[in-house]
Amino acid sequence: MKKIAVIGGGAAGLIAAGTAHELGASVTLFEKNAKLGRKVAITGKGRCNVTNNCSETEFMSNVVTNPRFLYSALSVFSPADTMEFFESRKVKLKTERGNRVFPVSDRAYDIVDALGAYASKCKIIHEAVTSLVIEDGEIKGVCVAGSKRYDFDAVIVCTGGASYPLTGSTGDGYRFAKEAGHTVTPLRPALIPIDTDDGYELAGLSLKNVVLNVSLNGKKVFSDIGEMLFTHSGISGPLVLSASSLMSKAKVSEYTMSIDLKPALDKNALDKRILSDFEKYKQKNFGNALSDLLPIKMIPLVIGMSGISEYKKVYDISREERLKIVDLLKAFPLTPLAFRHLDEAIVTSGGVSVKEINPKTMESKLVRGLYFAGEVLDVDAFTGGFNLQIAFSTGRCAALSAIEDF
Repeated sequence: MKKIAVIGGGAAGLIAAGTAHELGASVTLFEKNAKLGRKVAITGKGRCNVTNNCSETEFMSNVVTNPRFLYSALSVFSPADTMEFFESRKVKLKTERGNRVFPVSDRAYDIVDALGAYASKCKIIHEAVTSLVIEDGEIKGVCVAGSKRYDFDAVIVCTGGASYPLTGSTGDGYRFAKEAGHTVTPLRPALIPIDTDDGYELAGLSLKNVVLNVSLNGKKVFSDIGEMLFTHSGISGPLVLSASSLMSKAKVSEYTMSIDLKPALDKNALDKRILSDFEKYKQKNFGNALSDLLPIKMIPLVIGMSGISEYKKVYDISREERLKIVDLLKAFPLTPLAFRHLDEAIVTSGGVSVKEINPKTMESKLVRGLYFAGEVLDVDAFTGGFNLQIAFSTGRCAALSAIEDF
């Protein structure tokens, strides 16, 4: 019976361990935390966006880093396979806006429990692996604290990235990869809130159905419609997180950002809408004429940025002043300053170079019997369930390959 070690009890590790056991291997799962699936349990604000119910083409268009590397893994375990996996284990799922898939219960722990049950027949050791045992270009086992050695025929590294270190993702897999001679590409936060330098007092304000635009040196880098949130230090929410994944070519402060607050209206249509509101409030001061157009929190800010006195009567506002308002609502400016710390990133961009990994098997091209899966690889995607699916697909692929290799 083949002996396989899986290092890491997260999404990739639990799928890999359960798959290998299901196919007849003797599997030992090493997880240094007292509980399995800690990061899975907090994804999607505790709801767990488990995958994205989309086509392969659409899926690939949402992978930011090294999408071509994933073709084989996704063919082995697709989003449809993920949905069937959980549904068959009595976790009912639902598809929401953007094809995001969640458990009907809105409980991430239902996903964690299903994954835990799948891997429950494996031997589970709650100790931290300290090093790999590699001899003559082949994996031979792992060592834990005190240099205790366990021998294995194959080892699958599923240790996650370097984000959310309190969940156990402290970058151990990168160290193991370097021990094996692998290149680890530079790490940076992905899907991360952005600090801004605007002084806007908008913390807690959530905007829906707006367009966030990001440019670098006049060239558009990101533009999408959706939701975003103002925080005490800057901006967050789905739009901001996705945009952050594409902001790697320069310092964050070199980008320009703006919000189209009324994307359903072009400038002419918006001007007509404002004229209609001004007719309704023609006897009011300007400061009291924007309540139908903007969230209350934004009104004083927009008034100040327009240069129009809040006490000016609406009927006295000129066409030029009105067009300033139009321009402001179509391109509300933001001044990006810096990403939040890597600790706060949803995923890590960078990792084990995929040039040194066989994309059909997830096996190292440098060390026979050594596999990598999940966030430890240099692959990441937008928010929307794509990153968890990558973990499931690569974990499954690694386990199948480890079994078939012998």
